[in-house]
Amino acid sequence: MRDDFERLLSEFRPKLHRYCARMTGSAVDGEDVVQDWMIKAFNALPEVGVLDNPEGWLFRIAHNTALDFLRRRARGPTMQNERTLDMIAAPDSPDWNHEVVAMSLRTFMRLPALQRSAVILKDVLGHSLEEVASITGASEAAAKSALQRGRVRLREFASEPEDIVLPIMSDVMRARLIEYVEGFKSGDFDAVRAMLADDVKLDLVAKLRKQGKGEVGEYFGRYAACEQWAFAAGVLDGRAAMLVYDREVSLGTPAYFVALGFDGDRVASIHDFLFARYAMDGIDVQIIGLQL
Repeated sequence: MRDDFERLLSEFRPKLHRYCARMTGSAVDGEDVVQDWMIKAFNALPEVGVLDNPEGWLFRIAHNTALDFLRRRARGPTMQNERTLDMIAAPDSPDWNHEVVAMSLRTFMRLPALQRSAVILKDVLGHSLEEVASITGASEAAAKSALQRGRVRLREFASEPEDIVLPIMSDVMRARLIEYVEGFKSGDFDAVRAMLADDVKLDLVAKLRKQGKGEVGEYFGRYAACEQWAFAAGVLDGRAAMLVYDREVSLGTPAYFVALGFDGDRVASIHDFLFARYAMDGIDVQIIGLQL
């Protein structure tokens, strides 16, 4: 049963990440929520028995986990009271569905949480209105109202002039990021290892986690032995990141990314999405320095 459940979680993980990334406005935060979701789902499994609707059950856990994350981050309420939601006509449209799927993660963050959840579940992931209500814990009327309000607001956002968002990064952090990426470009992984904090944490997403300079240092061997990849420094969802390109596929579009956290002049955390390329969906990327 446990093996079957692990396969179920693996099957739904990309779809759940798509939801959680849009709920949190960040591919990295979305993955953190997904990992919390997996732990909660495993812990709850012995008590649920036979699941008639496993997808709905998993999405409900993911939704509540995302709200918990947002509450911790905002230290305040995240859902509107149902009585504040007015009915506004916003009919379904194939063109609209295509448009909303293409919107960036940060655009969804401009919506209140219930509106955001309703639009993501219905227009991005294809759930029915009944399923939206079940997953969010709202009444069907409130879910419908939130969906319609969210659609109207997203249309308003889409009609606004496109903002040019410049990466916010100190000169020191920019220099450290470029130095890290240059180590990959030149193959000088001794220099890269020297940049690691003693208690650095590695999350090779969907594969393994390691901590400590000694253990994490071994992870660079995979990159040292492979000439498939090209690298660029960038900012992704407001975070310092190394963009990774597959030479066999495209040098114009990153295949995946490695999000980096710095503590002073040391690399304190590494989130490598090599095995979780679904996280590229909907992200905002700006390249800094010289590409490739």
